[in-house]
Amino acid sequence: MIRLAKEKDMEQINNLLYQVHKVHSDARPDLFKAGGKKYTDEELKEIIKDEEKPIFVYETDGKIEGYAFCVLINNDGEKSLCDYRSLYIDDLCVDKNCRGKGIGKKLFDYVLEYAKRIGCYNLTLNVWEGNDSAMQFYKNIGLKIQKIGMEKIL
Repeated sequence: MIRLAKEKDMEQINNLLYQVHKVHSDARPDLFKAGGKKYTDEELKEIIKDEEKPIFVYETDGKIEGYAFCVLINNDGEKSLCDYRSLYIDDLCVDKNCRGKGIGKKLFDYVLEYAKRIGCYNLTLNVWEGNDSAMQFYKNIGLKIQKIGMEKIL
């Protein structure tokens, strides 16, 4: 079942936040602190309440097996951009013990349909270089590169 996250889900969501952070800290220890997570509990509570930042969870028998953190972006009135709504997937994670079961695809498809239903022009996300499995997953489900961030470490 896929549904909106609730405060009672925070412990399980935090477990997944640590998992996805580990992927990033393993790939980029120069940028991500080992053992961390993206949000504090207070920040997570606020996000759960925010209708502009829905978190969808995939639940089986009371266990959260994956999530998709989303952010609604309105580009109305921007000087150089056309007016459009976009849904940004800020974070998508499937529990490391549940991968390969199609949960990520189901979450993505659910979020895609949600974005269509609320009138979004597009659905976007970012993938860190070095997260090859995520990059391949997104390519396999039909995402195309929109823009590329580049760096030179000083």
